[in-house]
Amino acid sequence: MTPITTVEGRRLALSNLDKVIHPGNGFTKGEVLHYYATVAGALLPHVRDRPVSFLRYPDGPDGQRFFTKNPPPGTPAWVETVRVPRSEDQLAEQVVVGDLATLMWAANLVVEFHVPQWTTARPAVADRLVLDLDPGAPASVVECCAVALWLRERLAADGLEAYAKTSGSKGMHLSVPLEPTASERVSAYAKALAQEAECALPELVVHRMAKALRPGKVFVDHSQNAAAKTTAAPYTLRARALPTVSAPVSWAEVAGGARGRDPGALVFLADEVVARLARDGDLFAPLTDPARARALPRAGGRPAGAP
Repeated sequence: MTPITTVEGRRLALSNLDKVIHPGNGFTKGEVLHYYATVAGALLPHVRDRPVSFLRYPDGPDGQRFFTKNPPPGTPAWVETVRVPRSEDQLAEQVVVGDLATLMWAANLVVEFHVPQWTTARPAVADRLVLDLDPGAPASVVECCAVALWLRERLAADGLEAYAKTSGSKGMHLSVPLEPTASERVSAYAKALAQEAECALPELVVHRMAKALRPGKVFVDHSQNAAAKTTAAPYTLRARALPTVSAPVSWAEVAGGARGRDPGALVFLADEVVARLARDGDLFAPLTDPARARALPRAGGRPAGAP
């Protein structure tokens, strides 16, 4: 019999709670739901008011996985959706995860949560810049940490403050709070920054996606700033054998990762992230504070509005 629960006045049917989703440690669907309920206070501010794309993996990472932007079949009428641009001449419906009930409904589908760098109020106008640091074997998150430290300093020179999180997979994400800026302009700045990083760290960085260029280097993926692209949200579980999380980290941890040479030191499982939140709070909270946003520099490197 499918259990029925009520979340914020919404009735939810929760299915297959004993099903193992992450076989690496036997993490069940019930534990997935408990994790999201526990971290909801930190996760929701990072997805609220943004159209969510889902990577669904209902049978675990070894089963069928599929990416969807459309509301799944059977989406309850009370789940908020919004019409957003899908192309120049097309609008499409997407789910907005703005409350605990919607979060738990989506989590019951077994999904990764991915969001763009803009909100539903201003499509294609970014309030965040993102750089996805993706290591090519034998490089690992250790090399990503070294690149992240260089990028942090370079961004600071332009008056921008970066925050780091693990991808929950192999690499890292850097995010920067911005005053609202056209996604096209943010993309151009991010690409130029990735190219600059490659020039400064030629043995460590590549800015192009070609696989032949990537062994032993970190691909600084700037493309996720395009309006049509999305990035794994903070605190989302990832479709991996273990319940790894895209987890915010401190810059002290990033520096330690670069020195320590142990990739496993920056892999965080669901229970570890819950403990980190209890201890440190949300290290990505500044991204949701408008007072922390800064203007993207002009082409010459000076912040807009600077004398």
